Amino acid sequence: MHAKRKLTVVIAVGIAPLIAVSLPADSAGAHGWVTSPASRQDQCFAGSVECGPVKWEPDAVEGPKGLKSCSGGNAQFSDLDVDGKGWKVHDVGTSKTFTWQLTAQHSTSTWQYFVGGRKVAEFDDGGAQPPQFVKHRVDFGDIRGRQKVLAVWNIADTDNAFYACTDVNIRG
Repeated sequence: MHAKRKLTVVIAVGIAPLIAVSLPADSAGAHGWVTSPASRQDQCFAGSVECGPVKWEPDAVEGPKGLKSCSGGNAQFSDLDVDGKGWKVHDVGTSKTFTWQLTAQHSTSTWQYFVGGRKVAEFDDGGAQPPQFVKHRVDFGDIRGRQKVLAVWNIADTDNAFYACTDVNIRG
């Protein structure tokens, strides 16, 4: 009887890891990216530019708040930081509406937009939980020509933000 119990324990311990990895995983927390005009990760997602694993996770470009990189400081998404990768450049006027698609909504402190390191717009959500699609009309002021717009979604209840870059040609 003792050997039978030992065998049962050995079998249970042996198959427990198999059962654990076969169970569905929880989906990750808040995620989102700029879909219009198509951000770099949106172009990766669509397959129009080859850019590694971000193709499968365009909504996962997350990093500590305050960064100024398209990749959010993630080495696995470093292709997003390469300016000469063949990104589509969108012709825009002196203002443009940017649309974020959120796959999970996080309480939001602010949305920020930068051109050349200069903040051109900020929208304060005061900790509210946003809808699935968020739109912001960004005024570029006197900025003209080919530019990279860094859009940042600052999460209210974590130290992280989501990052998206869109290449534009601002016409006056």
